[in-house]
Amino acid sequence: MPEKFNTQHPPFDRLNSQQIKQLKASLDIAYFRAGDILIDSGQSSTHLYVLIKGAVEERQQSEVFAHYGHDDLFDVRSLFEGKVRHQYVALEDVLCYLLPSKVFLELFNKNQSFADYFDSRLSKRQQLITEAKKQQNLAEFILTKVDESIYHPPLILTPDTSIQQATVLLNNDDIDAALVELAADDPRLQQAPNASPYAIVTRTNLLHSLVLQQLTMSTPVADISTFPVYEIKQGDFVFNAMLTMTRHKMKRVMVVKDKQAVGMLDLTQILSSFSSHSHVLSLSIARAKSIAELAQTSQRQNDFVKSLLVNGIRTRFIMELISVLNEQIIEKAFQLIVPKEVQPHCCLLVLGSEGRGEQVLKTDQDNALIIEEGYEWSQCQSVMNELTETLLQLGYPLCPGQVMVNNPLWVATQSQWQHKVTQWIAMSNAGSVMQLAIFSDALPVAGNKQLVDPVLDALHTSLKGRMLTLSDFVKPALQFSVPLTLFGKVKARKDGLDIKQGGIFSIVHGIRALALEHDIRQRNTFDRIQALHQLGCLESDTADNLSEALKLFCKLRLAQQLAHQDASNNLDLNALDRTERDLLRHSLHVVKKFKQFLSYHYQIRD
Repeated sequence: MPEKFNTQHPPFDRLNSQQIKQLKASLDIAYFRAGDILIDSGQSSTHLYVLIKGAVEERQQSEVFAHYGHDDLFDVRSLFEGKVRHQYVALEDVLCYLLPSKVFLELFNKNQSFADYFDSRLSKRQQLITEAKKQQNLAEFILTKVDESIYHPPLILTPDTSIQQATVLLNNDDIDAALVELAADDPRLQQAPNASPYAIVTRTNLLHSLVLQQLTMSTPVADISTFPVYEIKQGDFVFNAMLTMTRHKMKRVMVVKDKQAVGMLDLTQILSSFSSHSHVLSLSIARAKSIAELAQTSQRQNDFVKSLLVNGIRTRFIMELISVLNEQIIEKAFQLIVPKEVQPHCCLLVLGSEGRGEQVLKTDQDNALIIEEGYEWSQCQSVMNELTETLLQLGYPLCPGQVMVNNPLWVATQSQWQHKVTQWIAMSNAGSVMQLAIFSDALPVAGNKQLVDPVLDALHTSLKGRMLTLSDFVKPALQFSVPLTLFGKVKARKDGLDIKQGGIFSIVHGIRALALEHDIRQRNTFDRIQALHQLGCLESDTADNLSEALKLFCKLRLAQQLAHQDASNNLDLNALDRTERDLLRHSLHVVKKFKQFLSYHYQIRD
């Protein structure tokens, strides 16, 4: 009986102790010389093979389907079908474990989680591998849900409760905020019919109403309450509550169930449970009075990201959270550098991955500025130079392509930007296509954010349904080859596998083209995929596989970037274990299939 079989690797880590004992008792070891046929097409399937060392090629006549190496297993499909479809040949001397098909099928039928591993959908496989690797002590709050143990019951006031009465009630309950249940005819509800029927009043509201507005103690709290109230659903993740607090710079959210207020969740309640949290960074950003103070906060981001990743937080959530913090850092830098009287007359945009909310570690600056039509600002160039240098000081490297606000080409009025967009669409050359792609992800982060709306409206209106233009637009997604050999094995250069060129860019840009075709206004690639699926443009499996592939690429890249302390896109395949290599190979095949779909959809011929 082999003693060194590793039962800690998925899928065997899904087995219980009795099943592991059965597995080990059933295993055998086989040796094959180079050129030997391990399994031949058409024969009955008798075993599951798990490679210990050597290399095996899966082929059918002259067509090669895949290569298998250390820790890989095959041929699962034949164990269910009874017959082997392809031939498996040893490319070199091979040593492998053999698990009888009868034992494998028995384990498969008795253990659902073991069976789920062999689900053909990438999303299911990725979920199982991720869960297998999670540490028991998850950092932060990702798997903590909002329930009665987290929030406290709300104090709900009637609209006619006086300021004096409200103050007494808040003091008696030792809380600093109460909800006001609005009357059905409150005009605010008519303007926001989807909002829950509550407003909020805080100790600050009460103080300001008496001291600054000089209202009387008998004034109804409905008159000074704030509406709508930011809310989170009962049962949702605490992470989402923190994301809402971070994005809107607030200290509390209302907890609702079927639009009925059931609780209030305060920042202090979360801080009492978690020692490492995003809101500390957010508050530090908001309180920064100088660039030096802001830089100190900015420098803490990488440690925060590493903590989240190491402790099992999902990559998508990390991307969302860090994107919000990046927006706040850039906005704060803008507020410190640009004169206050100018800020309402211009809008700072972040572009590219930052605009899509998919940047985790700080990468090159990609930004632009829109100036209000007719507004004269003679100091614009010097201030934008200072802003670019400030962002560099905060850890955002200069863009090699000069897509930055210190470049006059990326500073313009609304009408000038609309003209630029029209020109880019008309030219349809390589340079204009990439400029258009960069700008289509534009996100306003500071200043008068409404200034970007007519520009993006012009872009979307001009491209919606324009298949010939979009055919040129999508071509960059097809220009980089998928790093797979003719035999379906992952291929890498000496310096590693460039996962941005080989996987990420094709998904991001291809989905961007489809989103523009269908006038989808979401910027984030995952949101675009979901919207395309809802429109029927992507099948369910395709949407799931593309999302999971992109998440895997980002996770593997982020892990190695943090390990090597650089922003490289190259993956060291030797640093990946068997399950990660398996998922990477599967994901790259998803990219290959997606590129074939894009070529067919936009009628692009090689």
